[in-house]
Amino acid sequence: MTARDIISSLKPAEPIGTTLATVEASMPVIDVLPRLLDTPDHRIGVSDGEQLLGVIDTESLLAGVARLLPARDDCSVIEVECVPADYSAALLTHAAEDADVHVVGLWTAPSADGRIRVTMRLRCEDPTHVVRNIERYGFDVVETHARVDSAFEMASRRLRELQLYLNV
Repeated sequence: MTARDIISSLKPAEPIGTTLATVEASMPVIDVLPRLLDTPDHRIGVSDGEQLLGVIDTESLLAGVARLLPARDDCSVIEVECVPADYSAALLTHAAEDADVHVVGLWTAPSADGRIRVTMRLRCEDPTHVVRNIERYGFDVVETHARVDSAFEMASRRLRELQLYLNV
């Protein structure tokens, strides 16, 4: 996704005499974020090199990032911490795939103590077998969030259907 894809308005309403910082239309969204936050009014122009195509504001940037991370209700989340020298996306993915689980997403961020915090979204109901594999590879698992129990949802739906049938 590029800057062109998240333009919020096609006609920037700029007061006369003000200058609007700009980025190239082909710039990746992830590179637009820090530049947008550096502007005083949290707006940045998008140009194709010759003309101003539109403006990105914080709301349109947030909407664009949200499209990059679609919500999935079939995923569990594992959060891992490690020192930067030990970080390997390939090893973490391999640990999950060893447990026959697909990795849907993997994001990194620095933690408060100088370590790297990795958030993994996995397509599985119960991530405990993946946690064991990740720990076996030498990583510290700090949090897990299992997906919502689909069996409970199914039972609730069937109960509602039965009530509807009995009321007829």
